[in-house]
Amino acid sequence: MSGSAVLFDAPGPKARRLSRILSIVGIALIAGGLAWVIMTLAAPRQASGGITLSGMFAPERWDIFSEPIVWQSIGEATVRTLQAAGIGAVGAVIVGVILSILRTAANPWVRIPTTVLIEFCRGMPVLLMMLFILLVFSTGALWAVVTALIIYNGTLIGEALRAGIASLPKGQREAGLSLGLTPLRTRLLIEFPQAFRQMLPIIIAQLVVLLKDTSLGYIVGYPELLRQTTNYLANFYGNRYMFSLFFVALAIYLTINLLLSWFARWLARSEERKRTGKKGKPDKTILDSTPNANAQALASGSGGLGAA
Repeated sequence: MSGSAVLFDAPGPKARRLSRILSIVGIALIAGGLAWVIMTLAAPRQASGGITLSGMFAPERWDIFSEPIVWQSIGEATVRTLQAAGIGAVGAVIVGVILSILRTAANPWVRIPTTVLIEFCRGMPVLLMMLFILLVFSTGALWAVVTALIIYNGTLIGEALRAGIASLPKGQREAGLSLGLTPLRTRLLIEFPQAFRQMLPIIIAQLVVLLKDTSLGYIVGYPELLRQTTNYLANFYGNRYMFSLFFVALAIYLTINLLLSWFARWLARSEERKRTGKKGKPDKTILDSTPNANAQALASGSGGLGAA
């Protein structure tokens, strides 16, 4: 009996038919909603004074992208976004590793203050943290964004690593201590690598959130992708290009995030294959050795009976 059959019964013909009908209705509603949105955006609008504005998909709203300087500006903004995300990701992983070690320390004078610090930083809004760092420490827009992303996401990554360490069997730590390793070396050499591999998809998913949070740099004046497209370029070329510029920025963000999400799922599948064996198949050496072992056991048993 499979594990799923223990939790619930397999759906019958009526349940499958109902599920199929609901799926068709849901797809139809989603398609209808998308069609309505597209038609609404494409339809001309009447502005104040009787002026007719063209639809959002009209060619005159997209001719801005024939200018090479526009793509150069968007490319530079994308590089600045990836720069802030890259520095923040590296810093967040380093901070998360340090916090996970301090959070699992045996000494309460280390563990309790670290727990309080983590809970405080987790509850602090990222935007408020950016503004505080910028106004109090005068670090500049880039480092205000990067520092806030490191602190906030570092605490979340640290908690993920702590959960990974806590999920390991106690025998892992006991084996390291029995070999003469110190508690810290046991944590670093035995427990932490396993926890990091186990939580790697979650860490990458958090880094996707970090990349999206770089758009908050718009508030503190950092010229990342969102600010560059919807503020600088739209103000320079005119508000009629606001939708097209916003759409291009959305497409760039979506592409990067989908690639990172795909990478996280690929890592999760690869780790699952490593734990269960390739495609879930049993080890061939075990299958080959089992008949020989059984034959030897039967032969020895029959020999013993004959001797008796």
